[in-house]
Amino acid sequence: MPLPYPLNAPLAHLPVYQPGRPITEVARELNLPADSIIKLASNENPLGPSRLALRAMRRALPQTQWYPDGNAFHLKQKLAAKLGLTPEHLILGNGSNEIIEFLGHALLAPGAEVIVSQYCFAVYPIVTALFGARLVTVPARDFGHDPEAMLGAITPSTRLIFLANPNNPTGTVVAPEQLRHFIQHVPPRVVIALDEAYVEFLERPLDLLPGLAAGRHPNLIVMRTFSKIYGLAGLRLGYGIAHPELIAALEKIRQPFNANAVAQAGALAALDDTRHVARTQRLTQRGLRLFARACRQRNLEFVPSSANFMLIRVGDGARVFAALQQRGIIVRPMGGYQLAEWIRVSIGTPRENRACLNALAEVLASNRASAAA
Repeated sequence: MPLPYPLNAPLAHLPVYQPGRPITEVARELNLPADSIIKLASNENPLGPSRLALRAMRRALPQTQWYPDGNAFHLKQKLAAKLGLTPEHLILGNGSNEIIEFLGHALLAPGAEVIVSQYCFAVYPIVTALFGARLVTVPARDFGHDPEAMLGAITPSTRLIFLANPNNPTGTVVAPEQLRHFIQHVPPRVVIALDEAYVEFLERPLDLLPGLAAGRHPNLIVMRTFSKIYGLAGLRLGYGIAHPELIAALEKIRQPFNANAVAQAGALAALDDTRHVARTQRLTQRGLRLFARACRQRNLEFVPSSANFMLIRVGDGARVFAALQQRGIIVRPMGGYQLAEWIRVSIGTPRENRACLNALAEVLASNRASAAA
């Protein structure tokens, strides 16, 4: 039965974001014990939160009858000091996804254009469609961004450019000098949303924050998150870094208390745990080398990654995903990204990585045998 009232027109064709499947759902569906399932689908930190963050969150729990600090004073102060900025350069989001939506509210309307790269993060097109703007997709180069082509796609209607570096889902990265050139040549009237969710996995990232602190790049917003290297994905806490005037405008859009008290406590403590960050970086690099070596040995095409996941070509991605899931391993099929022959695998612990590679070898051998029969 149709609803007796109209909904906003963009909703009619708006796609729904499909996240990696949760362990509990797969366990229930396959009647498997939850602790036997390995999830390598959503680029989470296999080490979990740091011990400092866990202790801080436990201390915060008895105070959850109170609303959190709506301005996150202590967290912003610590983040600002760490980044060499002022608190006025920062805005918090319920995950960095909420920052993306803030930009839609502030910048997009029917007739506006948004530039993205082919194989971009799925939320960029969704937010573009939500606000009735037009998506301009620039073909990828070697699965990554083509910054010169993105510059060439700018028109008088362009309001916003999304560029993830490293990119999700491909793991590709724009070289620092190429990225600097791109930012310098985007017209000041066009906002650049630089998504750095995985920046902590880069060995030598381009540091744009001194320029922001000095008042340069008023059309740049850098988005980061506590979900990945800090292992706090379940708390949903991200942040945007931009010129104070842009931040002030976005604060008018932000819902009050969008960063909950437990999240603020965990993030505040996580910033102090540099050992946990370094351990995660080492684990990720070892895992990436293991997957790359295994793919070469098995003649599997893969995209070299600068993040904490790897894109692997397996033939029928949906079929391989389903077969791995039957073996208790959750990865991410890439059909929704126009990469139907690929899966994306997050880097896990050494045990999880080996289990995934062994299961993948079994599945691919079985597929080859079925094709030959």
